[in-house]
Amino acid sequence: MSTRIKLLTAALAAAAMLAGASPAAAQRSWDWGGGRPGDRDYGLIGAGVPILFPELRATNRGRAFVMRNFDFNRDGRVSPREADAANRAFAEIAGPRRERFDWNSRDHIVAVVTPGGWDHRAMHGYGFRQTPRGATLRLQEDVLFKTDSAELRPGAIETLKPLAGYLRSEPGVRVSIDGYTDSRGTDAHNQALSERRADSVRAALDTMGVTRARFTVIGHGERDPVVANTSDVGMRQNRRVEVTLLGQRADRFARDN
Repeated sequence: MSTRIKLLTAALAAAAMLAGASPAAAQRSWDWGGGRPGDRDYGLIGAGVPILFPELRATNRGRAFVMRNFDFNRDGRVSPREADAANRAFAEIAGPRRERFDWNSRDHIVAVVTPGGWDHRAMHGYGFRQTPRGATLRLQEDVLFKTDSAELRPGAIETLKPLAGYLRSEPGVRVSIDGYTDSRGTDAHNQALSERRADSVRAALDTMGVTRARFTVIGHGERDPVVANTSDVGMRQNRRVEVTLLGQRADRFARDN
């Protein structure tokens, strides 16, 4: 392992230790998008419900805030640990007069700069689109790789950092990484190159602290082009790696969620 990778791995391990101190501290942005008039009713069940502040139990906005941000294991229940995290976060946001908190003033994502969370703005910048398998982002060849190579460009790690941060703070999300090429070259060459490129992205995320067992890596070669391979512009679009957050909604990463 190179010195650069060792240093990067050590820094990420230290960040993970800080993030592990508290579930609330590991969150970097709060989702205020649920519970508005016309939205579905959010119910609360679980041993942690009686612990929640009345302001979080009594309104649909409060219940939505709890379930959209603090259901850490996605089981639809509020544990005492999750309730405590929600209370601490809300107390910090609302201040001493929680009963006067204006829910209507929080109709957007509010960034909370804390270690270990995921960067909502950067994730929005990937331009996720909804596909049948989940939320998918597309990374073009010239962003990640040298021409006809699976070696990552120096700036590729920076491009992947927000994605790695999200995956570290959402350990239940599984990921598919799919590599594609244009139609130049033989089928065998294109297939092998697409596999190596997809695996290079997986390996980079692995060095940034995302467990490799969460990934499915597939090379498609020149199959499934975005557009026809009849021009340089078209072939450039087809040389890509797509990352799908399986089962996730693309609108979770909308700017005004």
